[in-house]
Amino acid sequence: MGLVPSAVEPGQAARGPGMRASRRWAPWLVLALYLAGAVAVTWRLWASPASRMQVGDPTDVDLFAWFIRYSAESVAHGSLPSLVTTAMNAPRGINLMWNTSLLLPGVLLTPVTLLAGPQVSLTVLLTLGFAGSAATMFWVLRRWSVRTWPAALGGAVYGFSPALAASGLGHYHVQFAVLPPLMIDALLRILTGRGRPVRTGAWLGLLAAVQLFTGEELLLDTAVAGLVIAVVLALVTAREVPGRAVAAAAGLGSAAVVTLVLAGYGLWVQFHGPLTEHGSPWKVTHFRNHAAAFVTPGSNLLLHTRADAAASAAHPAYIVEYVAYLGWPLLVVLLAATIWYWADRRVRVAALSCAVLEILSLGTVQVVRGLAVPAALLPWRWLSHLPVLSQVLPDRLSILADGLAAAVLAVALDLACASPGRRPPAPLLPRGTTPGAPGPRSPLRAERWQAAPNWRPAIPVAIAIVAVAPLIPRPYQVTSISPAPTGYQAAFSRLRLPTDARVLVLPLPYGHRSLPLRWYAETGQPGSMNGGYFIGPEPDGQARSYGGPALQHFAISIDSLWGTSAPPRGQAAQPPVPAPAPAELRSWVARWRPAAVVAVTRRTSRLGRLLSTVFGPPDFAVGRVLGWRR
Repeated sequence: MGLVPSAVEPGQAARGPGMRASRRWAPWLVLALYLAGAVAVTWRLWASPASRMQVGDPTDVDLFAWFIRYSAESVAHGSLPSLVTTAMNAPRGINLMWNTSLLLPGVLLTPVTLLAGPQVSLTVLLTLGFAGSAATMFWVLRRWSVRTWPAALGGAVYGFSPALAASGLGHYHVQFAVLPPLMIDALLRILTGRGRPVRTGAWLGLLAAVQLFTGEELLLDTAVAGLVIAVVLALVTAREVPGRAVAAAAGLGSAAVVTLVLAGYGLWVQFHGPLTEHGSPWKVTHFRNHAAAFVTPGSNLLLHTRADAAASAAHPAYIVEYVAYLGWPLLVVLLAATIWYWADRRVRVAALSCAVLEILSLGTVQVVRGLAVPAALLPWRWLSHLPVLSQVLPDRLSILADGLAAAVLAVALDLACASPGRRPPAPLLPRGTTPGAPGPRSPLRAERWQAAPNWRPAIPVAIAIVAVAPLIPRPYQVTSISPAPTGYQAAFSRLRLPTDARVLVLPLPYGHRSLPLRWYAETGQPGSMNGGYFIGPEPDGQARSYGGPALQHFAISIDSLWGTSAPPRGQAAQPPVPAPAPAELRSWVARWRPAAVVAVTRRTSRLGRLLSTVFGPPDFAVGRVLGWRR
């Protein structure tokens, strides 16, 4: 793979087999520590993994449980998940390529889902998201000549970053950030000539295809970060660009070919198949980093105050999107490290790219202490209207920025702790250059690399530990999942419906009433439901969430008969919505044409009386469930 080894310290070969053995085992110890840290963050979930989920974003957790069950059911019936399905939002269906459907993880975790349940699969994915993201970052830093323990700290900063800790409250598709470090590493090796361009490009294409079917949004975020890094690298190494252009083009072309071969059908379904869409279904101004959030910790971090918790709770998109925090100590250390080690290309490229991504993460609107930042200073404004990028939520670029911040910290710590006589490794080496020696035009002075007394490395290590301590996440708070109501499975047994028969389940599922999605995740019933929590197009192709305003209004109105509905995210509670008239319910039923109606309610409830008015007396009642055959 074109691996460039770390620079060897003088006298290392004379330290004996014991020292060499400890160096061989050190990476395995680091990986074990990452796994232990991931379990420490999720241990309350592991106490009862089938019945507990993290507190923070229950509707999204229920949605991902639905996706995981859908993939497992498809595999259990001998096929891969269909990319367009009527399992939700029947009879129109949904396009899974436009949704956060976790297709590949869902397929790979099928045995876990079928044997232990979808919530166990999600907890496995969450735990691997922390440990795996840290591990890949560690591996990449080692590849770029950072020694074991500075690289281990860098991996931990990325894998357990506040951005991933917040995303883990419900956004599994971006919290599982295992592949972005590998993709950025492959891109850099192509651009710098550190490897065979075609083979490295094929590896990059494979990673991109896997990420596409894991979390497409994170793939777009990584592409944006890769473009930023490529531009910064071109500026930093302008004289070397012409000589590497042909090889880089070959590598990127190879990556594009492999991606299209492996993921071309999925992309065709997304952009040319049924239910294609454009634009963003979200109010993007809610999904931006606030400047103060970079230095104000959220309540999900170990070190925070009540005022910090209140500030993060006031974020328009909830704590799950509170992803900007790095803290004053780390920001100061990163700035100092960038200035002191500016001559090292690794530091220069990573620091500049990190700064650009953080500026992009501010979105299109920013108000600081009551003063609006001029739009011209917010570059995301110019990118947000481009095709595909209009779907990107800019605050989540912080995930990639955190990886670059981790790289700056790890490289700087490695250089600060250099042993006596050690020369800096030649960073961003073109193929054929000898590692361990500075280039002929390097401005680095040898005296900077002469180590001080043995106690001096303890100072940068202590500073690094102090800088990253505020990033330590708290173990997740947990709550019990909502089990299927008494009589739910028995009701479907009595209906004896075909697997693909459409069923109207009440309460009606939508973005703020996800219980029917959870019931499907736990039971596999029904195989096709009306309504749902999804992203889909309006008649003009504009992307909408929850099926658009008309369906959302009807869902809120009919669910008001069942219980209190939560207000849409980022909005205050609205006045009570009037219950639907029988004629309105009949209109939606005529549109949906369900084969059966299953309602979790009592005959004498307001919802039960409305249903009896429209459908007549229920065909049966079992437990808490009423059923009508159509």
